[in-house]
Amino acid sequence: MSSEMEMAGGGVEDAYGEDRATEEQLVTPWSFSVASKERNRNKARCSQFSNQNLFFFLLLLVVVVVGTNSGYTLLRDPRHNKGLAFSEAERDAHYLRGLLPPAYASQELQEKKLMHNLRQYTVPLQRYIAMMDLQERNERLFYKLLIDNVEELLPVVYTPTVGEACQKYGSIYRRPQGLYISLKDKGKILEVLKNWPERSIQVIVVTDGERILGLGDLGCQGMGIPVGKLSLYTALGGVRPSACLPITIDVGTNNETLLNDEFYIGLKQRRATGEEYHELLEEFMTAVKQNYGEKVLIQFEDFANHNAFDLLAKYSKSHLVFNDDIQGTASVVLAGLLAALKVVGGTLADHTYLFLGAGEAGTGIADLIALEMSKHNEMPIDECRKKIWLVDSKGLIVESRKESLQHFKKPWAHDHEPLKTLLEAVESIKPTVLIGTSGVGRTFTKEVIEAMASFNEKPVIFSLSNPTSHSECTAEEAYTWSQGRAVFASGSPFDPVEYEGKVYVPGQSNNAYIFPGFGLGVVISGAIRVHDDMLLAASEALAEQVTEEHFGKGLIFPPFTNIRGISARIAAKVAAKAYELGLASRLPRPDDLVKYAESCMYTPAYRSYR
Repeated sequence: MSSEMEMAGGGVEDAYGEDRATEEQLVTPWSFSVASKERNRNKARCSQFSNQNLFFFLLLLVVVVVGTNSGYTLLRDPRHNKGLAFSEAERDAHYLRGLLPPAYASQELQEKKLMHNLRQYTVPLQRYIAMMDLQERNERLFYKLLIDNVEELLPVVYTPTVGEACQKYGSIYRRPQGLYISLKDKGKILEVLKNWPERSIQVIVVTDGERILGLGDLGCQGMGIPVGKLSLYTALGGVRPSACLPITIDVGTNNETLLNDEFYIGLKQRRATGEEYHELLEEFMTAVKQNYGEKVLIQFEDFANHNAFDLLAKYSKSHLVFNDDIQGTASVVLAGLLAALKVVGGTLADHTYLFLGAGEAGTGIADLIALEMSKHNEMPIDECRKKIWLVDSKGLIVESRKESLQHFKKPWAHDHEPLKTLLEAVESIKPTVLIGTSGVGRTFTKEVIEAMASFNEKPVIFSLSNPTSHSECTAEEAYTWSQGRAVFASGSPFDPVEYEGKVYVPGQSNNAYIFPGFGLGVVISGAIRVHDDMLLAASEALAEQVTEEHFGKGLIFPPFTNIRGISARIAAKVAAKAYELGLASRLPRPDDLVKYAESCMYTPAYRSYR
């Protein structure tokens, strides 16, 4: 096997045998490696002392080795625990005799049993808790379940269930799944980072909990989002779990319910702002680079608008940063639009776009559409922006409102009379594409969708807000009110819809299509910065994987069943763009980036132990 394949996840040594390239290699559980290190230390110490003291050090060594090699400890190490799948030889070698029932159960049999148990739960949050418990006791089995049953379990570990989990995180909290950095840690954040046991971190997902999904300020309980995102980085993108670090920055909360909740796990104070907030973030970003190096990807997640844009703009020049709400959402929606063009016809520049919602997601998507339009039509980006209109809580964003607009909305203020409602905007602008990022449920009313259908043969309607209760319309409403002519996608999953004898399968414009593969591409190329062209490459790679068979079912996104193959191809395109732009540091460039990406992907199969 080439050294290129032996080096996992972009060149960082695969100490735990997690990647595909190391799948057939024998693994030594950490208990032995710790013991051997201690043994070597004690040998060095023994050489410094007389024979009189040697006996006592040898006795200490026996205690350390036997204690460290305890099978009881091994069974409580989630990374190496295999449950009843330990072989007879492994039970002898690792002191497991008597600690396990005599039966042997393969990983496949364990998976079958656990899926049976999960399907007995009728409450989604119960399934979420069961999955988190599994992750804490048997990491490989957790990921095997998630990979093999991705369409069934994705809504459990991610949206929409993760939203409820965050709301109740204080009550269901069991064990630390990431790092909590609070205002109390100011001045010592580097020390806090060093408390995390892993050193070779490649991806960090960080939130301050101020804008969790469409649920608002959940403070410290927003930790469910970084934990969930990183489980998808591993399951869908193949970034190994030991290289992932979830972080929540706790600067307080303005949620009165949480402040008065005796079970709340965060700081019980109003949210810090201004200089105090930015000083803490500056210390955090500096400490991350100091502890983990230049090539750790920092994904900002669920920050409020007033911080998200500023943080991305500030740190994109000095750090490898990515905002999933702004850039990830934009990339997956652009992919959906590129695929939808094969159904409705025309180029991006031939269509008119109307957004309900002008926050991180709305303006991020609009920016990326304009960038792709400019790139392929050789038009100035300002001209491309004129094809895109946004409606916020005060109505259509127009030139006469420009002075009162937040800076990220100003590029979208066009010449037009002021309009207060979405319906008025639809009737006046006559968009071909309607995109909802408002976070307000049922705002795509029957009148709005009927208006879209009145002047479009195939209106493109994306209802993207999460969770399901905040979706601008349901799949059934979109198909029914458009007489089955809508090209529809949503942020949360909806069941297939039957209308006049035909079954329509709604697409899910889910960021999970993009960020896992994007992150893998960044890691395997050793990219030092994120460039917009890398996001465009990810969008194009995803759109290319939608086939005629998918279009025949009404899909504009490929099924999640092949998500790891999709992610490998996205990773390859992102990595290729990083090399092209001179941003990649992993040299020489592999000849076949798809095969290299696949070789670096985490696989959850149980390993054989020495």
